[in-house]
Amino acid sequence: MTEFSKLLRGMRRDGDAWTADVSEDWRQGRTLFGGLCGALCLEAAKREFTDLPPLRSAQFALVGPAAGKIMVRLSMLRRGKSTAFVGADLFGEDGLATRGTFGFGAPRPSAYNYAIDAMPEVKTPEQSTTFSRKVNFAQHFDNRLGGGNLPFSKAADPTMLLWMRHRDEALIPSPTALVALADAPPPAAQVLFDQQAPVSTMTWAFDLLMDDLETEGGWWLIRVSAESVLSGYSSQTMTVWSSTGKRVLVGHQNYAVFG
Repeated sequence: MTEFSKLLRGMRRDGDAWTADVSEDWRQGRTLFGGLCGALCLEAAKREFTDLPPLRSAQFALVGPAAGKIMVRLSMLRRGKSTAFVGADLFGEDGLATRGTFGFGAPRPSAYNYAIDAMPEVKTPEQSTTFSRKVNFAQHFDNRLGGGNLPFSKAADPTMLLWMRHRDEALIPSPTALVALADAPPPAAQVLFDQQAPVSTMTWAFDLLMDDLETEGGWWLIRVSAESVLSGYSSQTMTVWSSTGKRVLVGHQNYAVFG
């Protein structure tokens, strides 16, 4: 099993692209799992442009399977005094797999200070139920149900509140690590299922709300909630809190649902 920190250390510049050799344990079916694709795009962007301000937002289109040798090509879309927009294309052996756009922005003085920080009442990680998943990449994460409903429970409310963390003890908190983790929960639509059925992320967008990514014991609380499951597609929202209740990321995903 290749730990996340080791995988990032193995990224290398090769011609006009950043390359990574990713082992089978990071797969979801015939492709790398989407959170890893996004994380590799972000890590390549940070290495290509070393003076970027903090990450503020990202959008990904997962257009095809990522397998074999992975290459990421970057472009600076626009650079201003305080912001930068970077494009990232991740390729596998079958061509373009993920297209990402990142928005970076330096902090600026402001007279306004408002945030919704209230974290839901949930069990602590120690009190929560551990559950396993039948996808390769899941072995890299601890999964515990703090509230809501488990996948394949046929519950009426497709919402999960999950305590999650990387199992890589050498990993230092960073936006790259958080991107991988934030896409690791099961799709909320699976709460409605009574058996395994394939799902595939089509698009994912998120905003990173703060620069402070410290949390106790590596644990993050992630809420995923399906807004709709119709015509073979599911739309879901997601929110990530630190262990101390700080809301650090909000996002939206669209899945293809098969079966």
